[in-house]
Formats: sequence, C-alpha cells, structure tokens
Amino acid sequence: MKRLRFLLLFACAAVALWFVTPHGLKRDLCRAVRGVEAEVGVAVVREGRVIVSLNGDRAMPTMSTFKFPLALAVLARLDSLGLPLSMPLEVTADDLWPNTWSPLRDEHPSGGWFSVGELLRYTVAQSDNCACDRLIREIGGIGSLQRYLDALPVGGFDFQATERMYRRFEAQRLNRATPEAMARLMDYFRHNDLFACEYRDFLWKTLCETTTGTDKLRAGLPEGVAVGHKTGSSDRNAQGLKVADNDLGYVVLPDGGGYAICVYVTETRLSDEESAALIAEISRLVWQRMSVE
Repeated sequence: MKRLRFLLLFACAAVALWFVTPHGLKRDLCRAVRGVEAEVGVAVVREGRVIVSLNGDRAMPTMSTFKFPLALAVLARLDSLGLPLSMPLEVTADDLWPNTWSPLRDEHPSGGWFSVGELLRYTVAQSDNCACDRLIREIGGIGSLQRYLDALPVGGFDFQATERMYRRFEAQRLNRATPEAMARLMDYFRHNDLFACEYRDFLWKTLCETTTGTDKLRAGLPEGVAVGHKTGSSDRNAQGLKVADNDLGYVVLPDGGGYAICVYVTETRLSDEESAALIAEISRLVWQRMSVE
C-alpha cells in the first residue's frame, strides 16, 4: 500500500513537473507557430540557462533590438572613462538625415547638444535611428560594437551596419544574431555587473519605459508585470515581405526572479498586427509556464 501511494505521488509530481518544464513549453510554442508564414525564433533564458529554444540557434536579422547591445557598449565606455550620463554630445544637422524614424530630428531639426543619457533614451525607449548612429559614431563605429560583444562570454552576434545603412532594403539583413545570444545577453546584463550601478539602473529604467511595440511582449503579460524590452521592425519590399518583426526583453516574476525572452519573426508576409499578436501569444505562453510557483 505504501509502495502504491509512493508511486502515485511520484507520478503526480512527474506530471506537474512536465507541465512547468521546457518540454511542455516547447510543445506550446510549436503549436503557436505551426502554419505561420514566417521563420520564428524564440529563446528563453533564466540565470544563464536556456529554458527553451525554438530555432534559437539560427542567426536572424536583429533590426533595432541591436540597440540594446549598443547601449551596453556606450555605458561600458562611460564607465571605463569615468564619465557621467550627463556628458554632452553635439548632434549636427548632418546627423539628422531624413526619411527615417527619429523623434529627436522631429523635435530638434537643427540638432544641438544632448547628454549621453538623453541620446540613450531616444535610442532605446523610442528606437530613434539618428540618435542610435550618433552613439555608434561616439564609440568608434559599428566595428567597435562588435569588438565589445566579442569580449563578452556570450557569442552569436554579427553586427555590420548602422541605421543609415538600413536605407537599402537588403542591408536590413546585415545585423544578425541568434535569439539565444540576445536572450543570454539580456540575462547577463540583469545578473552581472557590466558597469557601475548608476549606469545599470539607468538602462533598466529606460528599457522599462520603452514606448515602441507595446502590442508585442508586453501585451502577453498580466497588467502590472515589470518588463524591460527593446523592439525591432523592418520595412517591407514591393512584394510585401518584411525582413523581421522582433522583441527582446526581461520579465520580472512574482518571486522576484525573472527571465530573458527573445522572439524574432522573420522573412514574413504577416501583417504588422498579426506579427505583434504572435509575439504577444508567445509571451503569454512563456509567462504561463514560468510564473507557476
């Protein structure tokens, strides 16, 4: 009788564990993307461990999610030089090129002087392309960003283009990373001292204040859940093909822990609304599994 009771308890525990482990989550994600006209990559990382990966080891176009690694490189440079977030940088009229997304240009068409912190807010929270390229220039070019990432214990990045280069449709595929690499980098940022707390806290707050893509990862989470994220979205060609619609973030769990999540929807003819809804559904499924206490 005792043996039977033990076996029953063991079986129940095994079933419960299956539902909250990667096996059940990966099954959910496979169902969510089945039949979707896109290549979808998903990676979830918690405290350095890949919890689930769906095409997560495939290099995919990052779009503006690469502005998160850029922010890390900018802050690391400030920290190494002992410079404050208030350090001023000049933005000239030449930095504010037309026909691209730039709240900075729209608000200050003649340019001016802005603190590094201000330019980072434009770049991360509002995904400003002109501010982004000004910061890339400040750290020494796109090659400097790649070298910074190569020095970290997280591989899987290949960054070759600035936002200005993205004006050519094909160039939007030049900056690539695996979803696992991006999720690992977000997780690494949250759990390691890459730079002083002042810079770390600033970037986390800025990620939480992101105003773009609120219908993506954030839409799949219960109201009030803290999430810092960086979105990315490409143009479409004449045939309606979109290079990528992406979101990368870190979600805080009820127990105070959290997980990094990267969702890339690439080479797709889904509408923007359909892509966002898919990312939100994936976010909901991951939260449903990861928030089980």
